[in-house]
Amino acid sequence: MQAASRQAASLPGVELRLPNPACVPGAGQRCEHALVDALLNERLYDYECRVRGRFERIVPTLKALSALQHEADFVERAQRIALDSLGYELPEPLLAKAWVAGLDLRQLHSHCVFRSFRECIQHADEDRAPWRERAAIDAPFLRSCGLHTIDISPCSDGRLQGLLPFVLRLAPHEGVQVKAYAGALFDVEADIADWTWRERERQAGRLAGEAQSEYLKVAAYHVSSSHPAHQGCAAHGSDDGRAERAAAQRLAELRAAVTSSFGPDAALQTLLIGVDTDTDAIRIHLPDSATGAGAVLDSAAIFRDTLGLAAEDAREAIAVAVARADQGAALRPGLRRLVERLLEANLSQIEYVIRHHEGRYAVIGHNEFFICAGEAMSELQLRNQFYFAHLDTVEEGAPDLDVGVRIFSALNVARGLPVPVLVHFHYAAQVPGSRERAVARCRRVKAAIEARYPALQAQGLLHCQMAVSDLRSAERCSFVEQPDAATAH
Repeated sequence: MQAASRQAASLPGVELRLPNPACVPGAGQRCEHALVDALLNERLYDYECRVRGRFERIVPTLKALSALQHEADFVERAQRIALDSLGYELPEPLLAKAWVAGLDLRQLHSHCVFRSFRECIQHADEDRAPWRERAAIDAPFLRSCGLHTIDISPCSDGRLQGLLPFVLRLAPHEGVQVKAYAGALFDVEADIADWTWRERERQAGRLAGEAQSEYLKVAAYHVSSSHPAHQGCAAHGSDDGRAERAAAQRLAELRAAVTSSFGPDAALQTLLIGVDTDTDAIRIHLPDSATGAGAVLDSAAIFRDTLGLAAEDAREAIAVAVARADQGAALRPGLRRLVERLLEANLSQIEYVIRHHEGRYAVIGHNEFFICAGEAMSELQLRNQFYFAHLDTVEEGAPDLDVGVRIFSALNVARGLPVPVLVHFHYAAQVPGSRERAVARCRRVKAAIEARYPALQAQGLLHCQMAVSDLRSAERCSFVEQPDAATAH
């Protein structure tokens, strides 16, 4: 895993590892924090290796096929190699014509990226089961904090794809919603609609937990402690202050909109979290009753300050730090409990990065494999697997798409590889015609994406695959047939 990461560090737009990682303990200190869940860390590392490995085997496999493409028994040998290395066969039409036109490695590369992603989706339940059962923050804990829903909008940057299970140690469940946007600039109107729907469900008694439980909206921006001017949030020009202020402003707008529409007693709380994507340490911005922007709690500093303490002493130190920071007394008891647990849980992730990635990721920039446009699938949650552009139409999602294409122009196009885009939408199987409408939506978005980037499309450097999934998981990531049967697998 680390060897592959070092190899990737030489790619265009990807930074090399720097010395003195920010979260490595000082001289004489052992990197074994008393509050770290070592077993969960090992389970998450197994998950990372298993999932990442499905994609990292693609390029070596295609290189092996390229060297054999003129052999007489190429098709048979190629399928054996693909099955052994990737776990699936390749489209035979692409292999069969290799002796005439040469192997279409671009098309095969995109096919393998999409197919490997579908393999991850198909095996998601068994892949995630070992770590889900040990997550530090689960549904019962959130209910004990007086929360029926936690709606998280991280930046769509691929480095935040592992936000829930790794950075926050939060188990995905019905009460957790994640919608990513470039720069964490979520749609306020869409969030008001989501809050209104959940509030109606709460008032009708259809949500688990106390009748007075609340809805928590979290915005997660990101920074780079190693290269703040180059590897921060692309949507904000790698300006850390701008990224923080923009996310805080969106939260303020949502809070104001709900209050003005439903009154000051509306059951909505907000929280701003910053993530250092080099080390996965977090910064929690406490709300302030007077200004709306209070003190900041840094988990990296807490890690260093509490290293060497007994578990209960370290836990008490976290509680004291939170109480001291909450000068405006804006934190309700349930939210304070959640903040304390988030900080404690993130200590395990800091040590995870220290143990498995030498304190700072080797690839501190982008290293995603494809762009997902439309609606994301929550089944795959791992750093730098894909860049997500949340959209209903290409027009309203254009800024997110443009950022993603810009990223992949450095990652792929500069190396002669295409930009793979998976257009994905959900449907409700119980609603007549829902699947057909989702497929039609995929086709419209795919055509609009191809029209938006005509130069890439004309050069064969934009490969779009369409897929649909049932909201109730009866069908997951089923590819939609396209005119070219060789790529519709």
